[in-house]
Amino acid sequence: MKSNFITRLAAVATVAIGALAASAAQAADVSVQWFGQAAFKVVTPGGKVILIDPFITRNPKTPDDLKDLAAIGPVDLILVTHGHGDHVGDTFKLAEMTGALVAMNADMGSTYQTLGVMDPKKLIRFNKSGPIRPIGDSITITMTHAEHSSSVSSKDPISGKTVVLPGGEPAGYILRLENGFKIYHAGDTGVFGDMAFIGRYYRPDLALLPIGGHFTMGPQHAAYAVKELLRTPTVVPMHYGTFPPLKGTPEKFIEALGNTPTNVVVMQPGEIRQF
Repeated sequence: MKSNFITRLAAVATVAIGALAASAAQAADVSVQWFGQAAFKVVTPGGKVILIDPFITRNPKTPDDLKDLAAIGPVDLILVTHGHGDHVGDTFKLAEMTGALVAMNADMGSTYQTLGVMDPKKLIRFNKSGPIRPIGDSITITMTHAEHSSSVSSKDPISGKTVVLPGGEPAGYILRLENGFKIYHAGDTGVFGDMAFIGRYYRPDLALLPIGGHFTMGPQHAAYAVKELLRTPTVVPMHYGTFPPLKGTPEKFIEALGNTPTNVVVMQPGEIRQF
């Protein structure tokens, strides 16, 4: 009898400890690191690591001490918004180093499959509005529309010349994490009316929005997107100051926002913030 009681007590204690650990994970912060341009590292409350558009080693804004890809550590998932080099960046090298899954629009995935740049078993081809859970049921990734372009540049093995191949459609992503916190990474985009749908339906807690202009929204358009469409409580500006045409600044973005309740978090390349 005593042995059975002790066994039951141990089982109850195990369940209780598990529940406390799960509760602690739910209460944990979400860690977000910005490398410059649209490159982010997200560490979820449960410890999963997600990279988005990891343009790092050739990124002029990434601090030199962060350009050693080995220093990034384990990676579970890499999300690529579109095929341009300043977004694909170090995706395939990192996937090879870490064994991470790589998710992108289906057509761009087909192009990279044809090029043979990564293990096809690690490549996830999917499309907009079709949620996936590649790293566990408690994390959901949904692809959204983005108003931009997408192409893949590659060297032709016969001619040695650079050729431009199909990159499918550009995209953004909604990340719903273990504790319900939702991040909207807009990718490269201009303003589009369905940002209102994203704001109403997904209700992101944090938006990562381009403000540089020329190829994406500038400060005024980004401010309009926040005030009139997304209404996101917290915004991190991105995709500015990296190359000469990207002239938008956080100061101009904040000025264009005016008197709104949105909290603008201006990060420095390499900085880590908790949300």
